[in-house]
Amino acid sequence: MQADHIRHLPNALTILRMVATPVILVLMFSPTLGGRLAALILFVLAAISDFADGHLARRYNSPSRIGRFLDPLADKVLVLGTFIGLAWLLPAVVPWWAVAIIAVRDVAVTVRRMYAESQGKSVRTLPMAKTKTTLQLVYLIGMLAALAAAKFPGWLGSVGNWVLDSWIPMALLLAVVAITAYTGLLYLLRAEYTSE
Repeated sequence: MQADHIRHLPNALTILRMVATPVILVLMFSPTLGGRLAALILFVLAAISDFADGHLARRYNSPSRIGRFLDPLADKVLVLGTFIGLAWLLPAVVPWWAVAIIAVRDVAVTVRRMYAESQGKSVRTLPMAKTKTTLQLVYLIGMLAALAAAKFPGWLGSVGNWVLDSWIPMALLLAVVAITAYTGLLYLLRAEYTSE
């Protein structure tokens, strides 16, 4: 029974990551320091679960077709949902056009995966796509940390506000968007299928 529970743990973590996304968004929009800190902490835990579910699936030899589909979908829900929240809160820092590019890429890749599944195949996750997800998560953690820091009194609040008002978030966002778009093209033009 214990082995059976472990076998389903990766998919459970993946689903929890999707469930956590609306909670993170609600906390992001809180005007309080506590709300912003809670959003940051919950997002970090969700990001850790992204690495944990894949590690557990490989360690206990329990990968599944549904898991290979749900894991990248959960990543997209978490990442895109948080980007949308930031664009709503800080449109001058995270412009909507950048979020639109990320969204179009994610929708296109998801449709590609769904088509492959309908044909009894799976789309292999590209190593560059894993790097892309890591960079997106790091960027979002940094932005959530800056949002939380801006709510602190004193020098920490000043640093948080300085970061949000500086060129740094936009420069990093441009790099993230470029890599995201590039990996989307790789999936659409050169994705490899595996039959199962």
